[in-house]
Amino acid sequence: MGVFSRLWGRKSASRMALEDLLADGFFTQPAKSGVAVTWKTALQATTALACARVIAEGLAQVPLKVFRSQGGVRTPADDHPLHGLLGDAPNDWQTSFEFIEQVVMHLVFCGNAFVFVNRGLGRVVELLPYEPQQVTVKRDGYVISYEVTTDDGRRIGLSASEMWHLRGPSWNGWMGLEGVRLAREAIGLSLATEEHGARLFSNGAVVGGVLSTEQVLNEEQRLALRKSWEARHAGGGNAFKTAVLWGGMKFTSMTAPNDQAQFLETRKFQVEEICRAFRVLPIMVGYSDKTATYASAEQMFLAHVVHTLSPWCRRIETSIAKNLFSEEDRRQGLYAKFMLNGLLRGAAKDRAEFYARMYGIGAMNPNEVREYEDMNPYDGGERYRVPLNMTDPAAPEDDDNAEDTADAAPQL
Repeated sequence: MGVFSRLWGRKSASRMALEDLLADGFFTQPAKSGVAVTWKTALQATTALACARVIAEGLAQVPLKVFRSQGGVRTPADDHPLHGLLGDAPNDWQTSFEFIEQVVMHLVFCGNAFVFVNRGLGRVVELLPYEPQQVTVKRDGYVISYEVTTDDGRRIGLSASEMWHLRGPSWNGWMGLEGVRLAREAIGLSLATEEHGARLFSNGAVVGGVLSTEQVLNEEQRLALRKSWEARHAGGGNAFKTAVLWGGMKFTSMTAPNDQAQFLETRKFQVEEICRAFRVLPIMVGYSDKTATYASAEQMFLAHVVHTLSPWCRRIETSIAKNLFSEEDRRQGLYAKFMLNGLLRGAAKDRAEFYARMYGIGAMNPNEVREYEDMNPYDGGERYRVPLNMTDPAAPEDDDNAEDTADAAPQL
């Protein structure tokens, strides 16, 4: 039985791995808000989920291509197996979009992503992602190995060459920092305020309190009174009903009203706080500043590409170069690159002005411009052109033309 068949077995319904228990929130120290924050509960925080989706979908939607650079000339490496695996389908059941989206979600929330590299005849033939809680990273000096817990509870050891380990920001260099754990307090407070609001409205938007009286009530009377009160006033269907108190009974509120507790302000601030932790602009998760204009919003979208997506792109590109390309591949100038140009195009007027300037100095030819706009090339469009009144300052001067020019010059 090979490594591939040993790793991909059917899950046994009668047992659950310890990592699954940890992933479900067991044995997890809660945040100061009293909420246990794991990657599963973080998915229920809308801002954290939106941040992860913005980054994951942002990278998955752009092409990831493999190029070969030789002599300063870059050409698509269509003949390399990674070109199809990274650009089309890494395995039998995932598209490249789904694969990149899953890997980046793992990176953003867990700080690490693990992909089994299935090789045949020295070439990568398949990329199989694992959930982070299934993989244990072991380090012996500078030698790193991996232990995978299969779906049926078995543990399989893998070498570093068999596992593509993508790391997020790291402190020790061999394990990425868990984004959810670092932002635990911000996410926990967001979940706590959302739960508070949900429970408030489930009780008919009536705050909790104490019913008091100077009369002495036995235990049976107290239970009956509580049951009667909750049946009459608890729940959304009982909102705004009139309470009738008798026998000198009084109701004392024990919780602060939402306006005094700055409930809405806290919820708004937590959006910004979680975005700050994941380095995502609030406008990208649907939280916009009312003072923002169309022009400023456009610049924010460009800033998102430059400051949020580009570092993740570079992180994944260098990881591909180290873990998936061989030494021979790197000597041949092979590399992978996310094509972010489409996200940086801006408005049509701005693109036209940029293309005109680049074409005017001979930096781009018409076919390159058409490629940026997803248009087909045409014959002759690969030639570079410059205005007639410009010349190459390094070109040798024609002596005959120089003499003619000198004779034609006016005498002073």
